[in-house]
Amino acid sequence: MSLRVTFLGTGGAVPTTRRNTSAVFLRREGERLLFDCGEGTQRQMMRFGTGFGVSTVFVTHLHGDHTLGLPGLLQTMDFNDRKAPLSVYAPEGAQGRLTQLIETAAGRPSFPLRIEGVEDGETVFEGDSYEVVAFRTDHDTRSVGYALSEEDRKGRFDRERAEELGVPVGPMFQRLHAGEAVELEDGTVVDPEQVVGEPRPGRTVVYTGDTRPTDRTVEVAGDADLLIHDATFAADNGARARRTAHSTAEEAAEVAARAGAKRLALVHVSSRYAGNVAPIERDARIGESGERAFVPEDGDTVDVPYPDADAEVEPT
Repeated sequence: MSLRVTFLGTGGAVPTTRRNTSAVFLRREGERLLFDCGEGTQRQMMRFGTGFGVSTVFVTHLHGDHTLGLPGLLQTMDFNDRKAPLSVYAPEGAQGRLTQLIETAAGRPSFPLRIEGVEDGETVFEGDSYEVVAFRTDHDTRSVGYALSEEDRKGRFDRERAEELGVPVGPMFQRLHAGEAVELEDGTVVDPEQVVGEPRPGRTVVYTGDTRPTDRTVEVAGDADLLIHDATFAADNGARARRTAHSTAEEAAEVAARAGAKRLALVHVSSRYAGNVAPIERDARIGESGERAFVPEDGDTVDVPYPDADAEVEPT
């Protein structure tokens, strides 16, 4: 089952000609989720071919560079005669202001719209064999990040061993893989444990939104397959990062290293690095994340493989 992340907006509060404001699009087979929706997100969705068919939007906080795209996106959905409901999640206490923003600029959509508040540790969404959990972040307003975690998958089925035990090729294979014991013609009972390996882990993608580095992020991002972390500044602007409640690339890389994250995407890049992200990339290496870190461009897509797959997560 494919899990693909498209970076629609990788810039900071001030957009540039190359980087739009914050938005991350995640596709898991037929399901489409959007994390943050800065101004211009709907145009980025058209530009990079994701389409507007999202079922759920996860907002990290109410700053304009993470929310101002919502009225336009919802209005376009309305113009396109959307009928399916849309759920929008945001930090607890933000529902009223978010509703006001949408209704002031776009009116009430004709399709069902639900806006709900979320808190640290809350499972805010459950999909097909996965869930999205909110976690507390450290910004200069009420804020959360989101972690998408898949359930464990079935263990690998050992066909060779099954045949050695006399299991005929066919429906009994499926029954064993589903966890059901089977009885052979000679009365021998074969248990699933004899032919099915240990459960295999699913995948985890963590998106912080704007934040200082925190122990909570390290906890949530433990062994994550992809951590998407605020890296607004290079290390020489560390004081500004602290003052504005953002992270440097070095700090983001240290979070990734402590968490054991397999890959680190550095986003919310300040416009001061519009022409040269080398300082961000350099500081990620200083922060012990090394080759695991990358600075995606708008439109870059990564496929997130299963932990036991040979392929790596690489931008395309």
